Amino acid sequence: MDDRPMLITADNITDMRAAEGVIVPGVGAFDDCIRNLEPFSEALFEVVESGVPVLGICIGMQVLFDASEEGNEKGLGLIAGDVVRLPANVRVPHMGWNNLHLQRYSELLDGITDDDYFYFVHSYYCVPRDDDATVASVEYGVQLAAVVNKENVYGVQFHPEKSSKKGLHVLSDFVNMCK
Repeated sequence: MDDRPMLITADNITDMRAAEGVIVPGVGAFDDCIRNLEPFSEALFEVVESGVPVLGICIGMQVLFDASEEGNEKGLGLIAGDVVRLPANVRVPHMGWNNLHLQRYSELLDGITDDDYFYFVHSYYCVPRDDDATVASVEYGVQLAAVVNKENVYGVQFHPEKSSKKGLHVLSDFVNMCK
């Protein structure tokens, strides 16, 4: 991806405050993810305020929003909107490959087309309050936000690390966006 040194995990808040880019990963439940982020939340808000790119992946994208039907904890509120359960008429979780429908250009998806497939595993999806926050959507019973962006905050509902070369391309685009 890049020859620059990369810190894969941040064990302390100082590491996060010095970062050129932050990835908020996530697997599991909304409330657990928010509680695990609690010690880092102030530093994360500072990072966002300073203009450093932040990328939320899967539940990491969902916690960027205000709230989730899945839990009782408040989200980070970095992107206005809520997280709701997939409709009853589809198999839950949404697990498998699906192609994106690009809504607008984003550096995060530079070189990605509507024909490119990504790997999804989720039972809830984000509903941004502002339609302009949606960069790409995916069809799964409903059109749902698959990639979101507000200023320097980005989120992907799919797992780029499980999405073969195209997923690595998205991660490379993110690294290139970092200083």
